Amino acid sequence: MINASNIALAYGKRIIFQDVNIKFTPGNCYGLIGANGAGKSTFLKILAGKLEPDKGDISKGPKQRIAMLSQDQFAFDDHTVFNSVIMGHKKLYKVMAEREALYAKADFTEEDGIRSGELEDIFGEMNGYDAESEAATLLNGLGIPEDMRQKKMKDLDGSDKVRVLLAQALFGNPDILLLDEPTNQLDLKTINWLEDFLSRFQNTVIIVSHDRHFLNQVCTHMADIDYGKIQVYVGNYDFWYEASQLRFRQKETESKKVKAKAEELKEFIQRFSSNASKAKQATSRKKLLDKLTLEDMPISSRKYPYIVFNAERPCGDVILEINGLSKEIEGVSMFKDLTLTVNKGDKIAFIGANSLAKTTLFQILAGELEPDAGSFRWGVTINNSYFPKENNAYFSNDDLDLVGWLRQYASPKEHESFFRGFLGKMLFSGEEAMKKTSVLSGGERVRCMLSKMMLSGANALILDEPTNHLDLESITALNNGLIAFPEVVFFASHDHQFVTTVANRIVEITPEGIIDVMMDFDKYMAMKEEDMNGENNYLDNKAA
Repeated sequence: MINASNIALAYGKRIIFQDVNIKFTPGNCYGLIGANGAGKSTFLKILAGKLEPDKGDISKGPKQRIAMLSQDQFAFDDHTVFNSVIMGHKKLYKVMAEREALYAKADFTEEDGIRSGELEDIFGEMNGYDAESEAATLLNGLGIPEDMRQKKMKDLDGSDKVRVLLAQALFGNPDILLLDEPTNQLDLKTINWLEDFLSRFQNTVIIVSHDRHFLNQVCTHMADIDYGKIQVYVGNYDFWYEASQLRFRQKETESKKVKAKAEELKEFIQRFSSNASKAKQATSRKKLLDKLTLEDMPISSRKYPYIVFNAERPCGDVILEINGLSKEIEGVSMFKDLTLTVNKGDKIAFIGANSLAKTTLFQILAGELEPDAGSFRWGVTINNSYFPKENNAYFSNDDLDLVGWLRQYASPKEHESFFRGFLGKMLFSGEEAMKKTSVLSGGERVRCMLSKMMLSGANALILDEPTNHLDLESITALNNGLIAFPEVVFFASHDHQFVTTVANRIVEITPEGIIDVMMDFDKYMAMKEEDMNGENNYLDNKAA
């Protein structure tokens, strides 16, 4: 259990938290949610003792251990993968290091023997004898093979480092587990493993995540940061969304009723205050007016961008034909003899363990990369727009402000007022529209790229991991925008709910070929699981 009492934090005049009181109890998993900048990661740091609040206290049991997912990918570069995991339990790692150093001594003394006995007792109490197998199980579940476990962390790529750091946080059964964006850079298979792990975890878990499906699967409670406070709801993310919307509507209705009553009383008082026969009634109503509490509706920190894709023309009969497409990157095959015909209304989710294969295919279809073999043909009615996973090339001119940047992708007839209005809908209001592109955050760049796509009027959209860097509100707006789009969408995403709600066709790229099915993602995953369990063979030999 961990308690936050009267927590307050401000940066200058900006209040982040004020009088926050919250108790996190064992056996529960709390999703910590809020808009970008609301203070989610900051609050985790306060709970972990890595940041001091301006006021208030954090308390936990005297022997309880807190583990927090490290965001520093370089902190353990000089350590092996295996040791980095064990270092998640600092006391155990210290005992292990002393124990190993003691047994490695050439001149083992009687004093060393006594100390070794003490260390063995401590080691056993900490379940040290199970440490190696536990670390191996975690690394295996997170997709780190055995041959990588004695490598130095500096020799791993960013994605694998994230997985090792996640294993480090999960290691040793911590009493309080703090996870900041644990699903970043994980594939769907690994996310499913993590969901299963957390569903069986018996201690206290507090998670910050932009993955709605993940929050729905693992959370028992939602802790909502808004209005400078934290409100706890029992239930998962979907329950919180419905409950918070209901709560807002009720408050809005109450506020309207109070304001209407106040206006009615004011009108009566103005009309009859000088009328001798009605003066007593006017005085009585003035007392009632004074008792009414007129509260302004609080302003939420949550803001939803306006994401709507309007195609300038509908797709014709021929959308896209791919024939025998092949491509290798640095001698490694991404796909071979890939053949695919796209139909009207297709919203295709491209899935598979190799994210580079999906990115490579999208780059070829967008005309940014040449295939090694094969061909593809867009229909004459098709205008496509591409959202790349890496967008640095689109922001290379540091001198451009947002209005100037967006002007590159619009009709020359449009005036500055058009761009300012458009950017305002994408949450760049007022002077923010004049920000230089060089200072944009990852999420702001994504909103710019989506603005570019909306201005294109394209009837075929290609999106490579578009939810990366977005907050929950922007993900929801994009999700709804793609559901409403009546034309063709090609996309890749690790966001389960995003894939499930947008796609009506699944194409999995495998080493043996592609599996191409007309169904939603949940049905496809259920069918794959049945195949793996030998319950049916629908997908057997489907790859071609």
